[in-house]
Amino acid sequence: MTDVTSGAAATRLRRSPLHERHTALGAKFAPFGGWEMPLEYAGGGVLREHTAVRAGVGVFDVSHLGKARVTGPGAAQFVNACLSNDLGRIGPGRAQYTLCCDEATGGVVDDIIAYLHGGDHVFLIPNAANTAEVVRRLRAAAPPSVTVTDEHEAYAVLAVQGPRSAELLGALGLPTGHDYMSFSTASLDGVELTVCRTGYTGELGYELVVPAGHAVAVWDGLFAAGEAFELRACGLGARDTLRTEMGYPLHGQDLSLEITPVQARSGWAVGWDKPAFWGRDVLLAEKAAGPRRTLRGLEAVDRAIPRPGMAVYAGDERVGTITSGTFSPTRKQGIALALLSTDPKLTDGDVVEVDIRGRRARMRVTRPPFVQPSVK
Repeated sequence: MTDVTSGAAATRLRRSPLHERHTALGAKFAPFGGWEMPLEYAGGGVLREHTAVRAGVGVFDVSHLGKARVTGPGAAQFVNACLSNDLGRIGPGRAQYTLCCDEATGGVVDDIIAYLHGGDHVFLIPNAANTAEVVRRLRAAAPPSVTVTDEHEAYAVLAVQGPRSAELLGALGLPTGHDYMSFSTASLDGVELTVCRTGYTGELGYELVVPAGHAVAVWDGLFAAGEAFELRACGLGARDTLRTEMGYPLHGQDLSLEITPVQARSGWAVGWDKPAFWGRDVLLAEKAAGPRRTLRGLEAVDRAIPRPGMAVYAGDERVGTITSGTFSPTRKQGIALALLSTDPKLTDGDVVEVDIRGRRARMRVTRPPFVQPSVK
């Protein structure tokens, strides 16, 4: 992430309905997927915000995430024939991580959370920059009975994450007892919202989908109740370190049109036995043959912080590239996700070297997560 561009370029960025609240908290903003979003806040910074989520409770404004609704007779069946995961594995009231893959290449157009309301209603949360393309592809394929609506700016999304998140929401009278990746509708001071037991941090957490016009009221309500729980506002910088510690992929880095689910080791999000989904034939062929590279974890042996794009070597041979890399506040060491060649085959425990601005630093191949999750 980089500082937001000044001048005319900055005016082209969309803003969250909570922008003024972030400004009042001294947020440092950065462009993200076409939106101007908080990177970190004054008086906190990435380290404190990260620690708040691991030890207490933090709230992220992730309203930049896309929102799309697919409705009409056979809507769920249609979505299931397009996206990778199998909606038949879940029932109404549950959410599912899934992938929109390219039919010809198997590359990942986007990764998405699908909320299954019923056979005629699926709500999708894609990534900000990819929402229009996901909607375009779905609309192009949809039968006359199915409508695909882009509702990107109609809703805000607040992620309440951390061991004390259930206590905080419970203090507001919101439901917290539902299972992981399930959701329910609720009301907060007359505002109807959706509470989903999910997140991107590895901690106990919930995501609140709120009508954009009521986002400020819900944010203020969270902070009024959150004073007793030392609630901290958290920016996308901490969200990135938290998700990297869990080995969760970020689209555009660890998943992309050039990186398939097979290469990214995301086959668990593919319904391999389904008769149809975009990219099925090419992905089945790649799975059977074995991918030429796979996404692996790396942990620093030397004092070093890896960054995306850095080259990975085994001896004199380049064997891969860092896709995500950061300093782990929990582990107090550099960690990374990297696409590593399957020839030569590297196993967990092998030591490789990363070229960090012309200096080689040793890192050990490992299997994420780097920190044990508590989500379930």
